[in-house]
Amino acid sequence: MPATALPDVRRRLLVSTLVFGLLTLVVCLAAPLVGPTRISLWRVFDRTIPFHDNVDAQIFFIARLPRAIAGAMVGSALAASGVIFQALLRNPLATPFTLGVSAGAALGAILAITFPLALAALPVPAVPLASFAGSLFAVGIVYALATARRLGLSTHVLLLAGVTLNAFFSALILFVQYFADQSQTMRTVRWLMGDLDVATYTPILAAIPFTVVAFAAFAWLPRSLNLLAVGTDAAAARGVDVLRTQRLAFFSASLATGAAVSLGGPIGFIGIVVPHLVRLLVGSDHRIVLPASALFGAGFLVACDVLARTLLAPIELPVGIVTAMIGGPFFLWLLVRQGGKR
Repeated sequence: MPATALPDVRRRLLVSTLVFGLLTLVVCLAAPLVGPTRISLWRVFDRTIPFHDNVDAQIFFIARLPRAIAGAMVGSALAASGVIFQALLRNPLATPFTLGVSAGAALGAILAITFPLALAALPVPAVPLASFAGSLFAVGIVYALATARRLGLSTHVLLLAGVTLNAFFSALILFVQYFADQSQTMRTVRWLMGDLDVATYTPILAAIPFTVVAFAAFAWLPRSLNLLAVGTDAAAARGVDVLRTQRLAFFSASLATGAAVSLGGPIGFIGIVVPHLVRLLVGSDHRIVLPASALFGAGFLVACDVLARTLLAPIELPVGIVTAMIGGPFFLWLLVRQGGKR
């Protein structure tokens, strides 16, 4: 790398981090204050009023703040995972749900909703726990298929296995829904839409360790992903351990996706909309795109959740509907744009 290139990268990284970080911070701080019911920030933190009598504090700390924190975590994880999967598969249309992680998580959640087990003794609710377990199960199947011939990690088999597993798990979800009653079906449908209706901090605390581990792995990947974008042979010639990088990218992005889906359900389009918007603004260098996407994804999903809570107030839409309404047209535009380039 030329001597002048490194300072330029650091400058662009600093600027993008400050801009996207400040934007996300403002959105996350403002989100708990916005809603169909107006609250006073002064009353929220007024210690002279008992909490059980302070309606403003209850709305802030129970109804809105957990949603803002969950939205920031889920949006950041899905956006960063989208960057990783697009680089790993060398496909600009790849998403965190391409490899079957979301379908596995959905199957686990639907099983927990339709056939509730006696898991009250566990500190984590059954549905997020089953969802995360289902995502790990899907990751194990896809990885086993991609490495079945012991010739390394085939990204082509990885992609095909993920798409096939998505279809198979979707069929299983319909089969399980056949045995559900009306209330379970309504709960299932709402969960599948993607929703940040988080009323306690327990699921958030349970998802934090896995998210932290995934982001720690992300920190080692940007330079190698830049070289992998040129090709595996060129990356290997420049000293990249291709197989180790592919494994680290696959497992870390899958872990972040599983944690995000267990917390907010399968919220679509974040993993494709945010990375491409960021690339349009800062370029394609993964050393800048990855942290910028993580920051922007957090603010983007929190803002979408605010829209979901206020557009048709007092009715609250699942946030997945809002992201789909924004991401669907963007995805079609991206397909046309990519087709025109080719």
